[in-house]
Amino acid sequence: MNDEQLRRRATDLRLNGVVAHWAEAASTDWLPKLLEWEEQERTRRSLERRIAAASIGRFKSISDFDWKWLKRCDRGAVEGLMSLEFIGDATNVVMLGPNGVGKTTLVKNIAHQALIRGHTVRFATAGELLGELAALDSDTALRRRLHLYASPDLLVIDEIG
Repeated sequence: MNDEQLRRRATDLRLNGVVAHWAEAASTDWLPKLLEWEEQERTRRSLERRIAAASIGRFKSISDFDWKWLKRCDRGAVEGLMSLEFIGDATNVVMLGPNGVGKTTLVKNIAHQALIRGHTVRFATAGELLGELAALDSDTALRRRLHLYASPDLLVIDEIG
C-alpha cells in the first residue's frame, strides 16, 4: 500500500495525531498494522451498536429453518430477500401467513443479514410501535419517535395481523 493510501486511511479514521506527524509515522513498519487494527475494531463496534439498536433479540438461524414443515412457502423468494436488493430499491415487503409458520424467524434472519452488511435496522412489534406512538403527548416527542422508526435502512414491524 502506498503512502497516499495509508494517509487517506489515517485521515478517514480521524487519527489526527498520526496525520500531523505523518513524516515520522509513514516511515514506520507498524503503521499499516495499526490502521488495520483500528478499522477492524471500529467495524466490530459499529456492528455491535447496530445489533443492539435493532432490537431483534434471539432467533433461530435460517440454516436451521425447517423448510419441509411449511406447506406453502416460496423459498426462492425468501432467499431472494436475503440479497437485500429491496432495501436499495426502497421496496416494502409484507409476509403473511398463519401463526407459528416462521414469519418472525425469517424476518429476523433478513434483518440480521442487513446488519452484517452494514445497514441500520429497527425491529418492533406492531403493539410496541403503536403503544409508544399513542403514549406520546407532544408533537415534538411524536416527531422524534417517528424519526426513530423512519431513519433505519430497514424497519421490521412484526405481528401486524
